[in-house]
Amino acid sequence: MIKSSLDYYHRGTLDYGVFRHYVYPKLTAIAGSAAEWLLMDFKPADICQNLITTPGSRACGFNSYCGYDTKQMVACQCLVGYSWVDPSRTYMGCKPNFIMPSCISGAPSEGFKMVRVEKLDFPKDDYDQFNPMDEADCKQQCLDDCFCAASIYDGVGNCWKKKFPFSNGRKGNYVSRVAFIKVSNNDNLPSTPLTKMRTWILTGSLILASSVVLNLIILSVTLIYFRTSKRKQKHQLKDNILGPNLKAFTYKELEEATKGFSEELGRGACGTVYTGYLCPELTGTPDLAVKKLRDFQPEIDKEFTNEVKSIGQTHHKNLVRLLGYCNHDTKRLLVYEYMSKGSLASYLFNGIQPPWEQRVEIMLGIARGLRYLHEECSTQIIHCDIKPQNVLLDENFNPKISDFGLAKLLKTDQTMTNTGIRGTKGYVAPEWFKNSAICTKVDVYSFGVMVLEILFCRRNVEMEMEEEKALLTFWVSDCYNDGRIDALVKGDEEAMADMARVERFLMVALWCVQEDPTLRPTMGQVTQMLAGAVAINPVPPSS
Repeated sequence: MIKSSLDYYHRGTLDYGVFRHYVYPKLTAIAGSAAEWLLMDFKPADICQNLITTPGSRACGFNSYCGYDTKQMVACQCLVGYSWVDPSRTYMGCKPNFIMPSCISGAPSEGFKMVRVEKLDFPKDDYDQFNPMDEADCKQQCLDDCFCAASIYDGVGNCWKKKFPFSNGRKGNYVSRVAFIKVSNNDNLPSTPLTKMRTWILTGSLILASSVVLNLIILSVTLIYFRTSKRKQKHQLKDNILGPNLKAFTYKELEEATKGFSEELGRGACGTVYTGYLCPELTGTPDLAVKKLRDFQPEIDKEFTNEVKSIGQTHHKNLVRLLGYCNHDTKRLLVYEYMSKGSLASYLFNGIQPPWEQRVEIMLGIARGLRYLHEECSTQIIHCDIKPQNVLLDENFNPKISDFGLAKLLKTDQTMTNTGIRGTKGYVAPEWFKNSAICTKVDVYSFGVMVLEILFCRRNVEMEMEEEKALLTFWVSDCYNDGRIDALVKGDEEAMADMARVERFLMVALWCVQEDPTLRPTMGQVTQMLAGAVAINPVPPSS
């Protein structure tokens, strides 16, 4: 696979220390190329996680944090109660919009409050640590300490105190901690002795003049609280699910959410999937997909929980989102977002041919999801069972890969087929049969098979068809070598009108299903070839 500098413009950008390389096809380049700049690569892969400096302020400056916008570009933001020192030079960091607390006089907490911020951490420069400590005490410890400007709580009993200024700030779903930021309690205005005196005089007058009104308000609030407490309990499950943290469910909660595991969505080698509801009495529509795994031994409790939390930090628009889990006795369950359009298999093989452009977008989306698992997430994940049944479609027919991480999570005998090989017949790479080392190229092979299925809307193995067409990979290879590609898309008018892309996708698939894994491209290369950003070797070797 060779990049053509004659056919593409190249552009490099540098934002907050991230170098990005883009290419753009020239007007006379490959037919059918997308008329947009295509991101080829960027380094470092995740500057918000990887760039930690001591001493120093990191990519976004002091008193700010590093995150990403909707286009995955680095976006630096000031903390609540802070503003940029110079908005045109954000690397200079942020300054507080109030006077920082002093240890010279007055109570440390006087005039200040703690603001809770989810998924925010400053992993360096703490000056004190407590364990065990709960979240409320972690917050109060900082509020009562005149040296403390923020505290960090990790959810399992650890609390760290931070001094001003803060450095190396980072915020995102990969952060499992909560930050408490100390700010002025006076609408973020500078606090002075005169201001405090006037505030106390005004507050005292108001309290004396309106004590009756306050008592009535307190009584009303109490009555409302008792009336609504039951309703809040019903909504508690929904609030926890939609929050930023991976939720640890009880088995009873999932039993109730699935109506006693009564509505089966599907089943496979590692377990059965059931429909789940957050508030069935309100909407009656499914919200969850609950996968009930085969029973585990109790002694692997900790290992299971750690692996699930690792999967929960893996986020991409082409991956099914893990919302929570249950680890009860020998029962292990995973809770996913509900995908309303079902599996790609049911969509492709129901006798109705999906639109051509929709199939193209599905191929590209699956490729991006696999590229993320192999090359972009913090811990590389080999799926080991890529097939249309493990690709789900949301309400807009966007593809999302499911069951990623299970090959590592489950016991070996829970992810094997009857032949003792991980994966599914028809999609299994040859190296599984040779006792060879297994790497990401097994997923590339399975993806190549699936591309052919998406292209031609038929299963890889159709034994009721005539012999030469029964195995899709063999038939496609024969047609390609004989120059009969048109026979593969016969009856598909949309595909026949776009033969340039059909041939390109077909060649990518044939490269993916090469018997020798070293000949197969990586998923990064596959994504670029599918998009037409790189040239493809003219003739894939015969498999």
